[in-house]
Amino acid sequence: MSSLVAFNLEGLFLALPLDRVARAVRAVAATPLPQAPEIVCGVINVQGRIVPVINLRRRFGLAERETGLDDQLLIAHSATRMLAMIVDAVVGVIECDEKDFVAVDSVVAGTRHLTGIVKSPDGMVLIHDLDSFLSLEEERALDAALSPAASAD
Repeated sequence: MSSLVAFNLEGLFLALPLDRVARAVRAVAATPLPQAPEIVCGVINVQGRIVPVINLRRRFGLAERETGLDDQLLIAHSATRMLAMIVDAVVGVIECDEKDFVAVDSVVAGTRHLTGIVKSPDGMVLIHDLDSFLSLEEERALDAALSPAASAD
């Protein structure tokens, strides 16, 4: 049995492993970060840590829209950094049985950003892979944008 934090994004039902999620909070304005990768819309302060805010719509090729009052930030950690992702709504924690999990490569080979699909009574849940979310080039660009030398420019 696995615990996942499920969330909605433009009609998609997505999830992250519970152990990767720190919290969900109401969306706040992000401070723009010059020279950051295109999917980074800025940074926020989370308990004294500067955390990049990721626009999942850009990553998944969905239509852009302004962040609304009902939107939320899902704060989670990849293997290398803490990230805040703008989502329409956090649904909550769902439990899934291993028998309901399907590896995404067995459905469509080479799919990035997803590790699997879970069949649930409410439909298909796409499980997001934070460790492959940012490409190596995006990781480097984000590191450069966050470095003290970049902010001194």
